[in-house]
Amino acid sequence: MPNLSDVITALEEVYPPQWAESWDAVGLVCGDPRAEVRRVLFAVDPVQTVVDEAVEWGADLVVTHHPLYLRGTTSVAATTFKGRVVHTLISNGIALHVAHTNADHADPGVSDALAEAVGVRVTGPLVPDPTDPLGRRGGGRVGLLEPPLTLSTFAAQVAKGLPATAAGVRVSGDPNRLISRVAVCGGSGDSLFAEVRAAGVDAYLTADLRHHPASEAAEAAPVALLDAAHWATEWPWLALAERALHGAAEKRGWAVETKVSHRVTDPWTAHAPMSFTA
Repeated sequence: MPNLSDVITALEEVYPPQWAESWDAVGLVCGDPRAEVRRVLFAVDPVQTVVDEAVEWGADLVVTHHPLYLRGTTSVAATTFKGRVVHTLISNGIALHVAHTNADHADPGVSDALAEAVGVRVTGPLVPDPTDPLGRRGGGRVGLLEPPLTLSTFAAQVAKGLPATAAGVRVSGDPNRLISRVAVCGGSGDSLFAEVRAAGVDAYLTADLRHHPASEAAEAAPVALLDAAHWATEWPWLALAERALHGAAEKRGWAVETKVSHRVTDPWTAHAPMSFTA
């Protein structure tokens, strides 16, 4: 039976903390490195419903993509919702570990899992990591649809490939346009429009597209946009991370049980359609 420090070492071999952005908060949030780990739950968000699931299932470790305290704190009192998360974890002997932008930049990483989920074959990173001699790590991914699909058909494929959310998938572009070359970025991706244009893609799939950046991008170049829920674009990575830990456990002879959380932690809970004709 591995202890927590062993499991964290194995996870950080796949998602080294030095690959994270300087502003990020990755690594072990709480937990005793000497504690035994038998069950590991993977989730996108370190929120109360996920922690409750971990308690119900008897998890010893929760691995999330999003940090709990991205900007730091001076208190973990249970009078706050994040403090309650910490108290619930510690009182039940559950550790929390975060792999965020280090998982985004990994090979394979968050955007590889997103591309696979929507039927895009990855050919390389959208923003290559200059420290990677193989040129495979970095932010976002570029890939191919084989065979090409119309934008409307690809949008339906994206909606089917990702977990369902209230917002669904918003689309910008000619629905009959043929899409062959695609860029994807799990999570918020409207800071990468310059790189998307430089990549010469037909479409860009990401999340959290704001009005002005999306409007300007649509005017600047004929690139179709697909905007899915942030949580949905990052959820496919959980199975990838789970497989990575299974591989490490098998290599080391560990008996570790894992589970991917299917609890929807996207903050939007309903969608009221309007009468609309493009």
